[in-house]
Amino acid sequence: MLATVDALLPLSLLEAVRNVDTPNDDPEAELVDELRNKRLGLSDTIYTQIRRHADAVKRGKRTAQEETVALARLIGRRPDAEEVFRAAGRFLAREAYQTISPVTRQLLLARPALMARPLAFRHAKKIAKRYLNGTVRRVGSFLLLEVPRSVTLNSAPGNIGCAYYEAALRELLRLLIGSVGVVEHVRCSGRGEGTCEWRADWRAFDRAAAAAAAA
Repeated sequence: MLATVDALLPLSLLEAVRNVDTPNDDPEAELVDELRNKRLGLSDTIYTQIRRHADAVKRGKRTAQEETVALARLIGRRPDAEEVFRAAGRFLAREAYQTISPVTRQLLLARPALMARPLAFRHAKKIAKRYLNGTVRRVGSFLLLEVPRSVTLNSAPGNIGCAYYEAALRELLRLLIGSVGVVEHVRCSGRGEGTCEWRADWRAFDRAAAAAAAA
């Protein structure tokens, strides 16, 4: 069976390319044809792909993983590839977080830490499975995100593509529990270790940061 990913995953990569390539100094500059030709994120092709995948997200559709892998490799050739991958990971986490009901998000903020963590853990597992094709589990005071088939693997030199999943996990935990603890890439298929795995410090909890994140 053809491997697939949730349409939000390629959409996050496309949105990151557009956001990084959009000039901050002159809002009208993106309309200049010469600038469009130089910046992939402002091209008609990217705009069309964003519309296609955004529509697929609304309809709950999935897309071929190989298509997303090809997009990641295209990004990997950019000198600012790591910046784009990190921006894409944060975008996916924020969009996935919004799929949690507002009532549940308020419960995460209102409950004491010991009661909020199990609820946050359940949602982290669901989000990882649906949007990252990964699994989340607890090991002592850490959370481990495992992704058997990373779409960004070998997309850029030096495992730069792995920054996508690191940024997604960090942002998701920040939104769920206010955590800004260390997130480490502890295993990598690119190093011949069988799978890709990220470890996040589950102990870091800042209620004020969580409230600010949800504001």
